Amino acid sequence: MNAAQMVTALKEKFGDAVLSTIEFRGEHTLQVTLAAAKPLLKYCRDELDFDYLVDISSLDHMGQEPRFEMVYEVYGYGHHQHLRIKALIPDGEEPATVSDIWPTADWHEREVWDMMGIKFAGHPDLRRILMWEGYPYFPLRKDFPLAGKPSDMPEVGFTNIAPMADGPFVTTAGAPDTVAREPRAKRAK
Repeated sequence: MNAAQMVTALKEKFGDAVLSTIEFRGEHTLQVTLAAAKPLLKYCRDELDFDYLVDISSLDHMGQEPRFEMVYEVYGYGHHQHLRIKALIPDGEEPATVSDIWPTADWHEREVWDMMGIKFAGHPDLRRILMWEGYPYFPLRKDFPLAGKPSDMPEVGFTNIAPMADGPFVTTAGAPDTVAREPRAKRAK
């Protein structure tokens, strides 16, 4: 079964929960309701043999409602097909964790929580993975300023020249051309 046939099977199985499908350059994307996302993903793993969760990410559609969207990328090693499942997150709702379907989702969902502030219902260990505990912001949201926000974190622990600066294996910034920037050029002199 190819990806187009799998999309047709999912539309038949989940009916109105599949809001739209898109095929672009051989990649297939399904837009589904948030309530159907987890059962559909479980069906993809159990019945359609999508045994690898490639990634979970999120989008911030600031200024639109619903503002956030989840994106799940799955792949089947047996049939070599890829599928993308998207679900908008209405205000006040939390997507269900899929870490019980694919254990690797634990870390992906923690990253989405840490960077976007999207909580996952039923997640076994939802805590920060990149930012420190107690950090009050979500850096990948579109309303987060590019220059960052003030924090109480101490400055860098040292102020001396970095080890290996201008050493024989370090590229020289600002050199006139790519040959002069190369570490090899320093040894040739």
